[in-house]
Amino acid sequence: MLRIRLRRIGAKKKPSYRIVVADSRSPRDGMVVDQVGHYDPLTNPPTVTLDEEKVAKWLRSGAQPSAPVEGMLKRSGVLERLKAE
Repeated sequence: MLRIRLRRIGAKKKPSYRIVVADSRSPRDGMVVDQVGHYDPLTNPPTVTLDEEKVAKWLRSGAQPSAPVEGMLKRSGVLERLKAE
């Protein structure tokens, strides 16, 4: 099963994350299928950048978001727009 989840990048003590689509069995920083966004928790407020078309395409294809990514999608309004379609 494919998951939309976070992949850690950045230096020690300065995390930054890519929002990626990956197989649920692959390791956190392992091979990915597609990159759909970026998350920077160090800014105030935290910055979330999403390619909404790609996210919608993967969700329609059956990819499941992880718990942190699901919260980001709800705050950005992507999940509500998909349910309205």
